[in-house]
Amino acid sequence: MTGTLTPDAFAWVSDVVRRESAIVLDRGKEYLVEARLMPVARELGIADVSGLVATLRASPDRERVRRLVEALTTNETSWFRDSEPFAALRTTVLPELLAARRPTEPLKIWSAACSSGQEPYTIAMTLRDVVPEHVGRISILGTDISEAMLTRARNARFSQLEVNRGLPAPQLVRWFHRQGIDWEIAPELRSMVRFEHCNLAAPLSPMLGTFDVIYLRNVLIYFDADTKRDILARVRRVLRPDGYLFLGATETTLGIDETWERVPSGRGSYYRPSRGA
Repeated sequence: MTGTLTPDAFAWVSDVVRRESAIVLDRGKEYLVEARLMPVARELGIADVSGLVATLRASPDRERVRRLVEALTTNETSWFRDSEPFAALRTTVLPELLAARRPTEPLKIWSAACSSGQEPYTIAMTLRDVVPEHVGRISILGTDISEAMLTRARNARFSQLEVNRGLPAPQLVRWFHRQGIDWEIAPELRSMVRFEHCNLAAPLSPMLGTFDVIYLRNVLIYFDADTKRDILARVRRVLRPDGYLFLGATETTLGIDETWERVPSGRGSYYRPSRGA
């Protein structure tokens, strides 16, 4: 693909994305911007990405700007991604939480930046496997900045290619049924998860409440240090003092926010608020 994006146009796109989502698009990402925005340009009947940018700069329609930002948010995901955070949920987190909470006390799990829903549905499968007698007291919230991804997550329909990415065959047989050429998640699993819009770079809604477990995986890598620090501070405020935070395999709080304690678990780790933080 021959690039049409001028340095000035790339700088404008980068500024808009950073302002709206705090995601940093460094120089060298021009190819990504071209690839992600070309479909948006075509949908709007515009010849190329530079033309799209020129149109938006001349008339910054809010809905079109939203579509631009959503197109440039990363939606990479898969089932049981990296496996260790779900192994820890099975072997450590759930047993400890159930022992620490009253028998009727609700438990809340948050899957942040959940994309099209594979992570929160993976959590739901894990709960059904490990503590089926407790699923009535455990709620799962999936959030994302992209309304398009949230719509897909709520629809709970996935292509053959998508279910091939990390989903064990027994889980496919147990929790999915054919819907045309796609696979649809069973109602009893869908009912365990609700999805809401959330921009992690903005103040969190008080309506979120507090959580026992937060999955914030493969998200911080897209932000600068100050934004990472802000996000971790917001997350700490909505995580219960004895709660659990999961980050991506290459992510850490070290050197960013020292109010977290890293706890090794199997081949991975999770984080807990430091005592006295």
